[in-house]
Amino acid sequence: MRGPVRWVLWDVKDTLLKVRRSVGEQYCSEAERAGIKLPAAQVETAFRQAYRTISRLFPNYGRCGVDDPALLDRLANNLYHNFSGPENWEVFPDSNRTLMFCTALGLKQGVVSNFDKRLEGILRGCSLLTHFSFLLTSEEAGVAKPDPGIFTQALVRCGVPASSVVHVGDHYVNDYLISRSLGIRGYLLDRQDCHGHLDVPPQHRLQSLDELPARLKLDAD
Repeated sequence: MRGPVRWVLWDVKDTLLKVRRSVGEQYCSEAERAGIKLPAAQVETAFRQAYRTISRLFPNYGRCGVDDPALLDRLANNLYHNFSGPENWEVFPDSNRTLMFCTALGLKQGVVSNFDKRLEGILRGCSLLTHFSFLLTSEEAGVAKPDPGIFTQALVRCGVPASSVVHVGDHYVNDYLISRSLGIRGYLLDRQDCHGHLDVPPQHRLQSLDELPARLKLDAD
């Protein structure tokens, strides 16, 4: 029989926070300040292609029609720091109250995120940092989701069996499948109610974080 839940681990981007404007829009805004006109849709596509290739968050313009290395370095540096502050991030309305509820239940909470050292400042600026006992980023872990190693390191920090840990995230593979494969009680956040991935049972799917407290109670019964 599984023991009670002791920890809740969280993904961050598109789970607790979202960017206020698309990456393409923000990149184009910064480029415009440097006197460069770029179509946002083209930049967004280039970024997503580059992101998939290198699997990291650091800004990369791909091939957007700008070939000045010094200018690109300056833009990338500005964008890197722009994404470090809370002004470019929006907290979902259900995030803070769900985190508070988990704390009120006596649960400890941590973060497991494909992010870098900027995450602590972002969460502090968004008034969420105090909810967490630890933050484990892919930069610190040396591996990124879907590598199970990042979750293995998180479990060591939790100091309890995987069956006593819940993980909540919006990505089917990175958050749901990998956590479940390790025995963690993974929940898939589906804010758009897409109902994709039919192998995910309804009791493992959340349309809103407000649904989590009831699921935790059921999971403990």
